[in-house]
Amino acid sequence: MSIRVLIIRCAAVLFGAAALCSLTAAQSPAASGTSAPPLTPAQLDQLTAPIALYSDPLLGMVLAASTYPLEVVEAGQWLQDSANADLAGSELTNALQTESWDASVKSLVAFPDVLRMMYGNLQWTEQLGDAFLAQQSDVMDSVQRLRQRAAAAGTLQTTPQQTVVTDGDDYTIDPVDADQIFVPYYDPSLAYGPWPWAGYPPYFFPFPPDIYLGGALIVFGGGIDFGWPYGGWYGWDWHRHGFGHGPRGAPAVGHPWQFDPGHRRGVPFRDAATASRYGGSTGAAGGAFRGYAPGAAMRPSVGEGTRAAPPEQQLPVTRPAAPREDFPEARPRPPAFESFGPGPQTRGESSRGSSSRSAPVAAPAPSSRGGGGGRRP
Repeated sequence: MSIRVLIIRCAAVLFGAAALCSLTAAQSPAASGTSAPPLTPAQLDQLTAPIALYSDPLLGMVLAASTYPLEVVEAGQWLQDSANADLAGSELTNALQTESWDASVKSLVAFPDVLRMMYGNLQWTEQLGDAFLAQQSDVMDSVQRLRQRAAAAGTLQTTPQQTVVTDGDDYTIDPVDADQIFVPYYDPSLAYGPWPWAGYPPYFFPFPPDIYLGGALIVFGGGIDFGWPYGGWYGWDWHRHGFGHGPRGAPAVGHPWQFDPGHRRGVPFRDAATASRYGGSTGAAGGAFRGYAPGAAMRPSVGEGTRAAPPEQQLPVTRPAAPREDFPEARPRPPAFESFGPGPQTRGESSRGSSSRSAPVAAPAPSSRGGGGGRRP
């Protein structure tokens, strides 16, 4: 590794640390002498809407990794480094062995679209992780609420990429092939039918440029090989609100997932109870992310029968300072949903390469609803 690349990577880590740790004391629940209230079902559904239709293993990776937001920043910067852009197979595995991130974060490097989604929306990632730590059962209930709505709308079905199994009111989504996971792409304002929370429209992640829905409600990217050492297997016991990480096929209750405070890297928690449990400090999620410019990477999705949340209820969003063209707007959005923050003056602070590793693309099967979407030729 050249000295120049080493300096750039060290600077990226420092920027990420400043971004996630510079939360003001005035916003801290501890500073005001009050505890942060639990998130409501409406707030939780708004947060989980973009990922509730992920397969169970991929959903587990995202939720576990979201509790380590600074390592997500580091992995996102790592993925943007041109020296890592084309790594795959054993070369990628060997390169990741030198990184100290949690296994969930390393797993997501195999899913560059998902990792860029989290890295490009750091405040959402942090709030999702805080919610999962403080309200795991409520987050799981939110996922099941949304899956029930998606099934009723005809969006959630068994396909060549996934198997949907029902157990009472609970929906499990498993990959058809345990060694291949497909990332679903959908617009939450359409996928779940009429949205029930008018004041909290679901957040939307614009698609990569080669993904389009056409007339479909959901499409899938190419299958991504998951037969590598960092993933393990993330399993769910939806009935008993259990979440596990262990050998493939291991029951969730037999291998419960354990949060590791060491990988939190000092990032404050949203509520005092969680901070006390893990020996950390409290701070308001979604604080000022210095060094990052606001952008349209994520915003509330508005479809039929929904309206915009008032500005004070909208979640501020951010994206990396380096200009990026890999996640353009999927369609024009009303100005009311422009994200807010320090402005474009922070753009250009980093000249890191923006190329990113892509998984081999397989032609997706057409959706069972609507016209054929998928990857653009």
